[in-house]
Amino acid sequence: MTKKPTLSSVAKEAGVSVPTVSQVMRGTGRISEKTRQKVLNAAKRLRYVPNQAAATMRSGDNREIGFILNKLANPFNAEVVSGAVDLLEAEGFMVSVLDAQGDLQRQDRLMEACIRFGRRGLIWVPALDTNEDAMELLNAHGVPAVTFMRKVSQSLDHVGVLNNEALVQATQHLIDLGHRHIAYFGGTEQTSVREERIAGYLSAFEKLGGTHPIIWPCEETKRAGVEAITELRQQHPEVTGIVCNGDVVALGACFGLIQFDLKPGHDFSVVGFDDIEDAAVSTPGLTTMAINPKKLGTRLAEVLLDRMRSPELPVRHFEYSATLIVRGTSGPVPHR
Repeated sequence: MTKKPTLSSVAKEAGVSVPTVSQVMRGTGRISEKTRQKVLNAAKRLRYVPNQAAATMRSGDNREIGFILNKLANPFNAEVVSGAVDLLEAEGFMVSVLDAQGDLQRQDRLMEACIRFGRRGLIWVPALDTNEDAMELLNAHGVPAVTFMRKVSQSLDHVGVLNNEALVQATQHLIDLGHRHIAYFGGTEQTSVREERIAGYLSAFEKLGGTHPIIWPCEETKRAGVEAITELRQQHPEVTGIVCNGDVVALGACFGLIQFDLKPGHDFSVVGFDDIEDAAVSTPGLTTMAINPKKLGTRLAEVLLDRMRSPELPVRHFEYSATLIVRGTSGPVPHR
């Protein structure tokens, strides 16, 4: 095993002192351009990488951000992370993405790890039943944080979506197309986000005069969507359209319909939520409530950066409207 390159080995290779190498790596001191290039070339030849942990201990300036979310495998979350990481990395921060998988104890361990390793700030999708202890832990250690989707405290910055309003619009879209038997499809956890979306569906359904709303739960995966749409149609053959908890389960429902030679948008209507990349390129394209996950990620990063730079700012909550994007999976109620 070869010995790893150090400041000393770079100094020897460049023919300069160790303090000179240190100053070049930190961008400090009055070093001539010729010497600086000599040091950088020597470091490149030796594959030298500065020890950031040591640099952080010396300066006290940690350039890492924690991002705790629920189920990274969901494409929506991956796009949100992409938007946040793009901006934060451009500002010189590294992002540690951690998946709590919706588990409260796992979340607590990850939050403690973020504090233990001195993360500069935290973007956080709180797990179900998160309580004030989590906020007190962040406050005790002075960790700036912004919550996403699930608002758990008035004392933290928050970025979210107007879920109720969006599902009213999604359900009304199917009603306007002539559908009278509409189900809410997907999700299993009784989170505030899902409850808000179900409330929006129920609101539109009640205005329709419907008396038997159908809430059909299933896991947020394509496979679960395939299986659940089959079960829904077997038990409720009168249903002609669904509004979904998310695009992933909506796409699964579409695949399930196609397996039974039913064309989404012609024989049965499906409306998703999120507008992930796959929504536009599926066949047919998925009608969905678009909230631009990558842009939301960018906004999360902006809010956190503002908080880190100006701790005295008043707490801010941002709630964004969704936009109905009509594609091929919604159409007039079929004649039976």
